[in-house]
Amino acid sequence: MAKIKVVFTDGREIEGEITPAVEYAFEISRGKGLFKAMREDEKQSDVYYLAWEVCRRQGESIKPFGLEFLETIKKVDITDSDPLA
Repeated sequence: MAKIKVVFTDGREIEGEITPAVEYAFEISRGKGLFKAMREDEKQSDVYYLAWEVCRRQGESIKPFGLEFLETIKKVDITDSDPLA
């Protein structure tokens, strides 16, 4: 499983797993599989959607997905999860 780290413009950081529920929400929203989208489309907006979905599922009070949400983030990183965790 992969992990996402979101750094907001106010300095807050949120980390979370790209769980099956996050992946499913992505696929419903985008109309294609996560891995196919990342491999073929390579759109950064897809990464931002994953970040938004992870934050939303953690109960964060965030703006709806779109420009208003994007203006609140500074950086998003996707990494591998720690296999020992």
